[in-house]
Amino acid sequence: MVPSQTARTTPVQSVPHAGLGGKLRGAMATGKTRWGMLALVFFATTLNFIDRAALGVMQPILAKEMSWTAMDYANINFWFQVGYAIGFVLQGRLIDRIGVKRVFFCAVLLWSLATGAHGLATSAVGFMICRFILGLTEAANYPACVKTTRLWFPAQERAVASGIFNAGTNVGAMFTPMMLPLVLHVWGWQAAFLCMSALGGIWLIFWGLKYFNPEDHPTVSKAELAYIQQEKEPEQTTVSFSTILKMRGTWAFALSYAMTAPVFWFYLYWLPPFLNQQYNLGISVTQMGIPLIIIYITADFGSVGGGILSSVLIKRGMAAVKARLVSMALCAVAIIGVVLAAGSSDLWMAVGAIALALGAHQAWTANVWSMVMDYTPKHMMGTVFGFGGMCAAIGGMFMTQFVGYVLTVTNNNYTVLFTMIPAMYFIALIWMYFMAPRKIPQV
Repeated sequence: MVPSQTARTTPVQSVPHAGLGGKLRGAMATGKTRWGMLALVFFATTLNFIDRAALGVMQPILAKEMSWTAMDYANINFWFQVGYAIGFVLQGRLIDRIGVKRVFFCAVLLWSLATGAHGLATSAVGFMICRFILGLTEAANYPACVKTTRLWFPAQERAVASGIFNAGTNVGAMFTPMMLPLVLHVWGWQAAFLCMSALGGIWLIFWGLKYFNPEDHPTVSKAELAYIQQEKEPEQTTVSFSTILKMRGTWAFALSYAMTAPVFWFYLYWLPPFLNQQYNLGISVTQMGIPLIIIYITADFGSVGGGILSSVLIKRGMAAVKARLVSMALCAVAIIGVVLAAGSSDLWMAVGAIALALGAHQAWTANVWSMVMDYTPKHMMGTVFGFGGMCAAIGGMFMTQFVGYVLTVTNNNYTVLFTMIPAMYFIALIWMYFMAPRKIPQV
């Protein structure tokens, strides 16, 4: 049984506004510094997924070069998830204790070095080691992005902000198949990893110079600071990890996220091999790149659109958590169409079904992240999200092994996998409906 939450609570409320146009104009009139902070985490997320997506795009080349089997590739991804699970819970806690600026700077530095180290690997085991270190360090990205959003945005803007920074996942996954073929053709796969490593170094300069918490930022106005901090918050205290584990909201988020986050891993790791096998696309920009670009552009629209949907509902007077749940229900319905992808003999029908499902997944993610921000005090946001991310990464570990096993025993038949996906969202939705707190705990 999940322990009940006994702490005193404060209702999660949205701030009333006169009208949608007036709301947006009023929000922008307070200042724009928070959007600059959001831009920093958006580009970090983009880099994060360039580094991840590259392996899936280069899989045909690397598999041929090193004689990988389907299980070798599954095991390489499995060890990334092991590191990711460990890194999530550790770095989420560090972000709350030490601060998002320093922890995120160190994490991006280390993951950029780990990305470059892939170019030195000569076997599946070497890639497993590199992916483990990459997962351990890249795990800081989402706790840092969510913490930044929680610090810099009020409830009525959080889902939009979450959708925007999470759109970086799709930009990164889309940018990778556009640019990698050129780099691979000119310099080879080792140079591709070194180029990605260098991009991280550029981002570190901007983060080190430009990021501050709201209270410390040299250019944030008093009006914008008051707008950001309009919600009542409990006094910041040191909260033990065991206390956080006793909170109902921690488990509401952790288990629902663990059920749905692995679906994105499935798309990221196995979509290029699926398209290549099913439709014999190869790795060129025109063959593999265009379908992936269409899919990830749609995912970008879904990521931002899902955030806009719940934000509009909140601004029209709906309670924040209820608005997220309504939006997530619509997303779950939209995902059902993905079952058509596996059996389709037509490439563009499969691309359309996957694009809609991935767009709805990203809209779902923007809302589930915003919901946990709605009911979690900001001084424990990194820890709660880090624990949920660890659970999701463990789910991803089992997902990679399950996918590898299913494809091995069915001779690379994806039908079972695509059929399972919609059910996971409806189970997670029911769990969140009954378990998500409607109030902020006073702890």
